[in-house]
Amino acid sequence: MKKSFLLFTVYLLTSCSAISQKTAAVDPDTFLVGDKTLPKVLLVGAWHFNYPGLDAHVTDESKRINIYSESRQTELAELNAYIARFKPTKIVVEAGANTGYLRYNFNMWKAGKEDLYAGEESQIGMRLVDQFGLDTIYGCNAMGLLTDLYYDSLLQEIPYLDSIAERHYFGGDDDISQRYTAFYQYQEAYDLEHTLLEGFQYLNSDKVLDRYWGAYISGGQFPSPGFEGADALSMFWFNRNLRIYRNIQAIEVDGDDRILVLFGAGHVAILKWLFETSPEYSLVKFNELDK
Repeated sequence: MKKSFLLFTVYLLTSCSAISQKTAAVDPDTFLVGDKTLPKVLLVGAWHFNYPGLDAHVTDESKRINIYSESRQTELAELNAYIARFKPTKIVVEAGANTGYLRYNFNMWKAGKEDLYAGEESQIGMRLVDQFGLDTIYGCNAMGLLTDLYYDSLLQEIPYLDSIAERHYFGGDDDISQRYTAFYQYQEAYDLEHTLLEGFQYLNSDKVLDRYWGAYISGGQFPSPGFEGADALSMFWFNRNLRIYRNIQAIEVDGDDRILVLFGAGHVAILKWLFETSPEYSLVKFNELDK
């Protein structure tokens, strides 16, 4: 009996010791990053200064900001000075791979022969290229797979793809879509009443960016019969942003690089998630440049 009790006591002590020596939970970046220095990425979500009218929500002309006005140019200098705190070594904008037209316009503007384009690619991107003496600007825009398929003659043999390409899966007259419309109109009024920097600080807050992405998966025709909405969204909008991310990922960088990514806020809402989850980059948030 005494021998059995002694053995049981030894078993308990051994078990407790084993439990106390279990490996502690570690940050996964211990394995995925280690002591590697990661390139930093600053995402800047914008509305399109030149108002091309290609987005689902189109700003009424009476609510559009004239980026060329004296007051807005003063505010633009303040906004660019704020972004410049990031000290970018590479600048990515919402443009195609051929960005020669941006540099040509910039050179003509420097020579006093043209106005700098109204778009944020020029008013922010090219001005910062000049300020930091960078030799290029990267156009990383892309279209989604569904768009490619839609213009492929073989699509005619796939009626389902043709049908989801033809339908619009963003916006509508349902309650949540109307709420989003009210939100966008509020933003437009906010931007008119505040400086460009204040508008960008609001637009680039986590909650606003998250809700921008939420617009695609809440109302409109996303809750369509079967998986039509999910299929269209994944093949068009989500796929498009994955391709944009892949374009950025293809830029050759090292750990000392600081990549400024300037895109429409709807894109930044998804890009933020992609960069946050990647062990290849260190994301810097717009509203944390003061910290």
